Amino acid sequence: MAETTANTHPVDALLPKGQMFLVGLQHVLVMYAGAIAVPLIVGGALKLPKDQLALLINADLFVCGIATLIQCVGFWKFGIRLPVVMGVTFAVVGPLVGMANAGQGVPVMYGAIIASGLVTILLAPVFSRLMHFFPPIVTGTIIMIIGITLMRVGITWAGGGAGAKDFGALSNVLIAVVVLVTILTVNKYLRGFWANISVLIGLMVGFALSAFLDKVNFSGVAGASWVAIVQPFWFGLPEFELGPVVALCVVMFVVMVESSGMFIALGEVTKRPVTPADLARGLRADGLATMIGGIFNTFPYTSYSQNVGLVSMTGVHSRWVVAVSGAILVVLGLLPKMATIVASIPMAVLGGAGIAMFGMVAATGIKILSRVDFESRSNLMIVAISIGLGMIPLVSPNFFDEFPRWTSALTHSGITLTAIAAVALNAYTRTRGQDVDDADAGDRSG
Repeated sequence: MAETTANTHPVDALLPKGQMFLVGLQHVLVMYAGAIAVPLIVGGALKLPKDQLALLINADLFVCGIATLIQCVGFWKFGIRLPVVMGVTFAVVGPLVGMANAGQGVPVMYGAIIASGLVTILLAPVFSRLMHFFPPIVTGTIIMIIGITLMRVGITWAGGGAGAKDFGALSNVLIAVVVLVTILTVNKYLRGFWANISVLIGLMVGFALSAFLDKVNFSGVAGASWVAIVQPFWFGLPEFELGPVVALCVVMFVVMVESSGMFIALGEVTKRPVTPADLARGLRADGLATMIGGIFNTFPYTSYSQNVGLVSMTGVHSRWVVAVSGAILVVLGLLPKMATIVASIPMAVLGGAGIAMFGMVAATGIKILSRVDFESRSNLMIVAISIGLGMIPLVSPNFFDEFPRWTSALTHSGITLTAIAAVALNAYTRTRGQDVDDADAGDRSG
């Protein structure tokens, strides 16, 4: 690697090797639970045996690493070259579980994934030209709702994780509080590198406390293999059917909307504004990662918002640090025993860190919105209605249950609902709303 100079942008800066590894590991620990959740859910719907579930998880971690390297390092017209951690998108769960319940084979599922990835690559340049629909009022609103949406995840983790028998137990809350207090203490009293790994330190303290309270479950570690090679097309060659392909193309459109908001947010955090060309490279990488996922027996990929919060909180903007995270993920995908050890971190430990990081994402959105002129009623209405719609899946998860199944990728994501509403309302009020505001101003002056 080349030496970092005084003129190097923080995104391109290199840290000492030891520091890069620790900060990169911090990113992996933050995203790990989300990365393995989708394979577990979809594999369960497919009624796969335990050894094949393990295969899905290994493949997922392996491709997470490859996708992260593509985004951070980049090549040709692929990769946004920002500190982006990639993982399986939760938007795909509904359609894939639906395919599984309908009895469609795994080869059909992977055929749809590969085809939707190709469509994403082809549409990326077109989608990137829509950046003028994402002014600060839109991006700020989207980023704020990303943080608010993630807070539900962080709070669930802090309670012990969804479905935990001891959910909300005092011991779980204590662990989460200790992690959060540790992160705050490190950020207050330490500087430089130590402040940069405050989340990692918090996770280590929380893990130690969990072990002391006998809440760390190492089951499965002994039975896991030391090395496992991820084989392409393990379930057979892909099959392409129109219905599943269309369903996943709709999902990938949603992914492009969410990724665009995430990339723009990261550009704000790192002070490297995202251009249409950058956005096109990032979306192409999403599509390429999804195609690779279909080949290696896993699922569509997107940038992980929890890691945007970590970049914001630590102030470490280097894409090379996250490239190290990608390399760690590739290794974990090839070493199942190591991956199983990482998976033993209790949810409550992650919850303490999550509350801090996800709150930072919401705060970044508020910071962007501070640049908006809220003397305009139109701007107030855009933010108010967009947030209101985005809160529906959070406060009433069953609200859209009577809608057609194919709409689930849109209606079950508060981030997507907010993005669509904010873009549409801003486009509408850009002409009509401005005229009303001008008329109101004239009435007040008269």
